[in-house]
Amino acid sequence: MALAQINPATRAPHAKYERLIAAAKEVAPATTIAVYPCDETSLRGCVDAAEAGIIAPILIGPALKLASVAREYKLDIARFEVVDAEHGEAAAAKAVELIHQGKGELLMKGSLHTDELMRAVTSSTKGLRTARRISHVFIMDVPTHPDTLFITDAAINIFPDLETKRDIVQNAIDLFTQIGLGTPRVGILSAVETVTSKIPSTIDAAALCKMAERGQITGAVLDGPLAFDNAIDPHAAKIKGIKSAVAGRAQILLVPDLEAGNMLAKNLSFMAKADAAGIVLGARVPVILTSRADSVRTRMASCAVAVLYADARRQSASLPKA
Repeated sequence: MALAQINPATRAPHAKYERLIAAAKEVAPATTIAVYPCDETSLRGCVDAAEAGIIAPILIGPALKLASVAREYKLDIARFEVVDAEHGEAAAAKAVELIHQGKGELLMKGSLHTDELMRAVTSSTKGLRTARRISHVFIMDVPTHPDTLFITDAAINIFPDLETKRDIVQNAIDLFTQIGLGTPRVGILSAVETVTSKIPSTIDAAALCKMAERGQITGAVLDGPLAFDNAIDPHAAKIKGIKSAVAGRAQILLVPDLEAGNMLAKNLSFMAKADAAGIVLGARVPVILTSRADSVRTRMASCAVAVLYADARRQSASLPKA
């Protein structure tokens, strides 16, 4: 299923998310292990996505607490399977166990801390690791920008080396292509658009582009280093004399490190009123990471992206490969 990007002349606020959500409603709901959804926001997110026909949730957490939250906020969870687990850590461990048993296609973070869930996911003995490094992608719906922007990695890998960046960008490319957005243009960000030993991220950018030429990164067109303005604004790229298929039109933005990515995503969220759906890739199943500050639309978009990706994986019956 191909999802065309929004035409700049006809774009509307958050239209890109609406297209993703609509597309997710056209595929089979994904069985989703909701880990410790013990507050109104996370439990309502499960109910709303289930009612929209996007996910089929299994709820893991203290059964009495889940029932209490559902009763207090008038949420109907009677039709959902509930797996009792007394606290967040136990819920995360049980969720991973259920994935190993083939009982779920997605994980969804509830009201437990992100590190509690990710410890279980990344465990070297019982976790959900694959040959690919685990990374996070923000799927940004920026009202003033024509394209859906993927920003990676702004949540998992703090100071990634070259090999880790290779996996980070390949994870994002695979997500972009498999949810039906076509062949992405990847901008590898730094502070400048020239290669210099004084800024190590520019050297990594050049190396990643060469890796793409040699088939070590596939499925996209890469360019870098690019400063942020040269990556997303055609006029800025033209002024600098940068001629490439990516400059000014990047759809995936690979950031130098977590700090840069986190600040970029939050700047777009708070200054440009963008929504930021989030998903973790590279594990045996996608992990939907939501924040208590997320809007209903953002939570639904996070589920939609994960469900479209799960459907593509279901069709190919494959795990991420190195």
